[in-house]
Amino acid sequence: MNAGAKNERVRLSAEDWEDGALALIAEQGVGALAVEALARRLGVTKGSFYWHFRTREALLQAALERWEEYGEREVLGKMELISDPRQRLPELFRRVAHELQPHRVYAALLKALDHPQVVPVMARVSQRRMDFLNAMYREAGLEPVTALHRARLTYAAYVGFLQLNFTLGLPRLSHDEFDAYVEHVIATLTPEKTGN
Repeated sequence: MNAGAKNERVRLSAEDWEDGALALIAEQGVGALAVEALARRLGVTKGSFYWHFRTREALLQAALERWEEYGEREVLGKMELISDPRQRLPELFRRVAHELQPHRVYAALLKALDHPQVVPVMARVSQRRMDFLNAMYREAGLEPVTALHRARLTYAAYVGFLQLNFTLGLPRLSHDEFDAYVEHVIATLTPEKTGN
Protein backbone atom coordinates (compact mmCIF):
# COMPACT_ATOMS: atom_id res chain seq x y z
CA MET A 1 0.00 0.00 0.00
CA ASN A 2 1.44 3.38 -0.89
CA ALA A 3 1.45 6.36 1.48
CA GLY A 4 -0.90 8.40 -0.74
CA ALA A 5 -3.67 5.80 -0.58
CA LYS A 6 -3.27 5.51 3.18
CA ASN A 7 -3.55 9.30 3.61
CA GLU A 8 -6.74 9.34 1.52
CA ARG A 9 -8.36 6.81 3.83
CA VAL A 10 -7.44 8.85 6.85
CA ARG A 11 -8.58 12.06 5.22
CA LEU A 12 -11.95 10.94 3.82
CA SER A 13 -14.45 9.16 6.02
CA ALA A 14 -17.49 7.20 4.92
CA GLU A 15 -19.52 10.25 5.95
CA ASP A 16 -17.48 12.43 3.56
CA TRP A 17 -18.37 10.07 0.72
CA GLU A 18 -22.03 10.06 1.79
CA ASP A 19 -22.12 13.87 1.94
CA GLY A 20 -20.45 14.04 -1.46
CA ALA A 21 -22.99 11.58 -2.85
CA LEU A 22 -25.88 13.64 -1.49
CA ALA A 23 -24.44 16.83 -2.98
CA LEU A 24 -24.08 15.14 -6.35
CA ILE A 25 -27.62 13.72 -6.16
CA ALA A 26 -28.96 17.17 -5.24
CA GLU A 27 -27.25 18.77 -8.23
CA GLN A 28 -27.55 16.10 -10.92
CA GLY A 29 -29.89 13.35 -9.72
CA VAL A 30 -29.52 9.75 -8.59
CA GLY A 31 -28.45 8.57 -12.04
CA ALA A 32 -25.38 10.83 -11.93
CA LEU A 33 -23.96 9.09 -8.88
CA ALA A 34 -20.86 7.29 -10.12
CA VAL A 35 -17.83 6.30 -8.07
CA GLU A 36 -15.26 7.69 -10.49
CA ALA A 37 -17.03 11.03 -10.93
CA LEU A 38 -17.50 11.39 -7.19
CA ALA A 39 -13.86 10.52 -6.50
CA ARG A 40 -12.76 13.23 -8.97
CA ARG A 41 -15.11 15.69 -7.33
CA LEU A 42 -13.71 14.85 -3.89
CA GLY A 43 -10.12 14.97 -5.18
CA VAL A 44 -9.23 11.36 -4.38
CA THR A 45 -8.83 8.06 -6.19
CA LYS A 46 -11.45 5.34 -6.46
CA GLY A 47 -9.32 3.29 -4.06
CA SER A 48 -10.40 5.59 -1.26
CA PHE A 49 -14.02 4.76 -2.04
CA TYR A 50 -13.47 1.00 -1.79
CA TRP A 51 -11.96 1.41 1.65
CA HIS A 52 -15.47 2.37 2.89
CA PHE A 53 -17.95 0.87 0.40
CA ARG A 54 -18.05 -2.26 -1.73
CA THR A 55 -20.33 -0.87 -4.44
CA ARG A 56 -22.02 2.26 -5.72
CA GLU A 57 -25.30 0.82 -4.42
CA ALA A 58 -23.83 0.51 -0.91
CA LEU A 59 -22.82 4.18 -1.05
CA LEU A 60 -26.25 5.19 -2.33
CA GLN A 61 -27.96 3.25 0.47
CA ALA A 62 -25.71 4.84 3.11
CA ALA A 63 -26.26 8.32 1.65
CA LEU A 64 -30.03 7.86 1.57
CA GLU A 65 -30.03 6.66 5.16
CA ARG A 66 -27.89 9.65 6.18
CA TRP A 67 -30.37 12.03 4.52
CA GLU A 68 -33.28 10.24 6.20
CA GLU A 69 -31.60 10.35 9.62
CA TYR A 70 -30.83 14.06 9.22
CA GLY A 71 -34.53 14.80 8.70
CA GLU A 72 -35.45 12.71 11.72
CA ARG A 73 -32.81 14.18 14.02
CA GLU A 74 -32.37 17.78 12.89
CA VAL A 75 -35.91 18.64 11.87
CA LEU A 76 -38.53 16.39 13.44
CA GLY A 77 -36.46 15.60 16.53
CA LYS A 78 -35.91 19.26 17.32
CA MET A 79 -39.56 20.09 16.75
CA GLU A 80 -40.59 17.48 19.30
CA LEU A 81 -38.73 19.52 21.95
CA ILE A 82 -41.28 22.35 21.54
CA SER A 83 -44.19 21.39 23.76
CA ASP A 84 -46.87 23.78 22.43
CA PRO A 85 -48.08 22.57 19.01
CA ARG A 86 -49.22 26.09 18.14
CA GLN A 87 -45.59 27.17 18.43
CA ARG A 88 -44.22 23.94 16.96
CA LEU A 89 -46.11 24.20 13.66
CA PRO A 90 -44.90 27.70 12.71
CA GLU A 91 -41.36 26.81 13.80
CA LEU A 92 -41.47 23.66 11.67
CA PHE A 93 -42.62 25.62 8.61
CA ARG A 94 -39.96 28.30 9.09
CA ARG A 95 -37.17 25.81 9.70
CA VAL A 96 -38.08 23.54 6.80
CA ALA A 97 -38.45 26.52 4.48
CA HIS A 98 -34.73 27.31 4.80
CA GLU A 99 -33.32 23.77 4.52
CA LEU A 100 -32.08 24.12 0.93
CA GLN A 101 -29.80 21.08 0.55
CA PRO A 102 -32.29 18.54 1.97
CA HIS A 103 -34.96 20.03 -0.34
CA ARG A 104 -32.74 19.55 -3.37
CA VAL A 105 -32.06 15.96 -2.39
CA TYR A 106 -35.79 15.37 -1.87
CA ALA A 107 -36.64 16.87 -5.26
CA ALA A 108 -33.99 14.69 -6.94
CA LEU A 109 -35.37 11.61 -5.19
CA LEU A 110 -38.88 12.45 -6.40
CA LYS A 111 -37.51 12.18 -9.93
CA ALA A 112 -36.04 8.75 -9.12
CA LEU A 113 -39.10 6.97 -7.75
CA ASP A 114 -38.49 4.14 -10.22
CA HIS A 115 -35.17 3.32 -8.48
CA PRO A 116 -35.50 0.31 -6.15
CA GLN A 117 -33.31 1.86 -3.43
CA VAL A 118 -35.11 5.20 -3.48
CA VAL A 119 -38.70 3.96 -3.19
CA PRO A 120 -38.53 2.45 0.33
CA VAL A 121 -36.66 5.46 1.73
CA MET A 122 -39.13 7.92 0.23
CA ALA A 123 -42.05 5.84 1.49
CA ARG A 124 -40.63 5.79 5.04
CA VAL A 125 -39.77 9.49 5.00
CA SER A 126 -43.17 10.50 3.66
CA GLN A 127 -45.06 8.30 6.11
CA ARG A 128 -43.01 9.57 9.07
CA ARG A 129 -43.60 13.19 8.05
CA MET A 130 -47.31 12.63 7.52
CA ASP A 131 -47.57 10.91 10.92
CA PHE A 132 -45.66 13.76 12.54
CA LEU A 133 -47.92 16.41 10.98
CA ASN A 134 -51.03 14.45 11.85
CA ALA A 135 -49.94 14.16 15.48
CA MET A 136 -49.14 17.89 15.65
CA TYR A 137 -52.52 18.86 14.25
CA ARG A 138 -54.28 16.54 16.69
CA GLU A 139 -52.26 18.02 19.57
CA ALA A 140 -53.31 21.46 18.31
CA GLY A 141 -56.92 20.43 18.90
CA LEU A 142 -58.15 19.26 15.51
CA GLU A 143 -60.49 16.29 15.29
CA PRO A 144 -58.77 13.13 13.99
CA VAL A 145 -60.22 13.24 10.47
CA THR A 146 -59.59 16.98 10.14
CA ALA A 147 -56.05 16.57 11.46
CA LEU A 148 -55.35 13.87 8.87
CA HIS A 149 -56.75 16.02 6.05
CA ARG A 150 -54.70 19.01 7.21
CA ALA A 151 -51.56 16.85 7.42
CA ARG A 152 -52.13 15.62 3.86
CA LEU A 153 -52.74 19.16 2.62
CA THR A 154 -49.62 20.45 4.35
CA TYR A 155 -47.42 17.68 2.99
CA ALA A 156 -48.90 18.00 -0.49
CA ALA A 157 -48.20 21.74 -0.43
CA TYR A 158 -44.59 21.04 0.56
CA VAL A 159 -44.02 18.41 -2.14
CA GLY A 160 -45.82 20.49 -4.74
CA PHE A 161 -43.74 23.57 -3.99
CA LEU A 162 -40.54 21.51 -4.28
CA GLN A 163 -41.67 20.12 -7.61
CA LEU A 164 -42.53 23.55 -8.95
CA ASN A 165 -39.37 25.13 -7.62
CA PHE A 166 -36.71 22.53 -8.38
CA THR A 167 -38.22 20.85 -11.42
CA LEU A 168 -39.75 23.81 -13.24
CA GLY A 169 -37.92 26.71 -11.63
CA LEU A 170 -41.21 28.25 -10.55
CA PRO A 171 -42.12 30.37 -8.81
CA ARG A 172 -39.19 32.74 -9.05
CA LEU A 173 -39.37 34.49 -5.71
CA SER A 174 -37.05 36.97 -4.09
CA HIS A 175 -35.94 36.23 -0.54
CA ASP A 176 -38.58 38.62 0.84
CA GLU A 177 -41.32 37.17 -1.37
CA PHE A 178 -40.41 33.65 -0.24
CA ASP A 179 -40.48 34.68 3.43
CA ALA A 180 -43.90 36.28 2.87
CA TYR A 181 -45.09 33.05 1.21
CA VAL A 182 -43.88 30.99 4.20
CA GLU A 183 -45.75 33.29 6.60
CA HIS A 184 -48.87 32.91 4.44
CA VAL A 185 -48.53 29.11 4.61
CA ILE A 186 -48.17 29.33 8.39
CA ALA A 187 -51.26 31.54 8.70
CA THR A 188 -53.25 29.27 6.38
CA LEU A 189 -52.28 25.88 7.78
CA THR A 190 -51.88 26.55 11.51
CA PRO A 191 -55.16 26.08 13.40
CA GLU A 192 -56.34 29.20 15.18
CA LYS A 193 -58.33 27.46 17.88
CA THR A 194 -59.51 24.04 18.95
CA GLY A 195 -61.81 22.39 16.45
CA ASN A 196 -60.66 24.25 13.28
